Amino acid sequence: MIHWRIFPTREAQALALANAVAARLDEALTIRPRALLAVSGGTSPKAFLAQLAQLPVAWRDIAITLVDDRWVPPTHADSNARLVAETLLPGVTGAQWLPLVDMATDAALQVQTLNDTWTHGVPQVCVLGMGEDGHTASLFADAPQWHDAITTHRKFVLVQPQHAPHLRVSWSLTALAACECLILQIQGAAKREVLEAAQTEEQDNAISRLIHREGVKIDVFWSEE
Repeated sequence: MIHWRIFPTREAQALALANAVAARLDEALTIRPRALLAVSGGTSPKAFLAQLAQLPVAWRDIAITLVDDRWVPPTHADSNARLVAETLLPGVTGAQWLPLVDMATDAALQVQTLNDTWTHGVPQVCVLGMGEDGHTASLFADAPQWHDAITTHRKFVLVQPQHAPHLRVSWSLTALAACECLILQIQGAAKREVLEAAQTEEQDNAISRLIHREGVKIDVFWSEE
């Protein structure tokens, strides 16, 4: 099930999304001592992350992680960790940062370690993006790991897309489906068409598989531009 929230501009979308995430985090902290927020990388979240950093959230009680990241150093231009470090982390004093990538170790070993030692559960609030091929997080249907990534009960998977750069670490589809609050941030007519098609009939892409999981609800923040 998806619920649409429509905005005329990216700026309006970013502000509304930041306020919605802050409210969800505050709500989560009323029933537990700590909350986990997962955010996405790429270009779309920049304004939202900058807005969120300015809001009066109890950051000392919140851990922040990524929905997915590319297997690159945190200073690399394609690193999602770099985006968060530049836009969100400077304004959230006291928040715990939980990166997914550790270049000091082997990628497969890092994913195994995450699965074996992760004690934070699934995110209370998870902000997703989506590609025009219907992938979300780094769950690409063209990857050799596709079937495992959408069926495993492990939280984290290693994915090598065939038509996108870099090896990736990602939350699995099952882990995403278990998140308490799923939000999708997208822009433009093309992505709206992809999402509407994914909702109408289950397709072989991650966002469609997620939408059609029993009990899953997604709040869609869509802007025209």
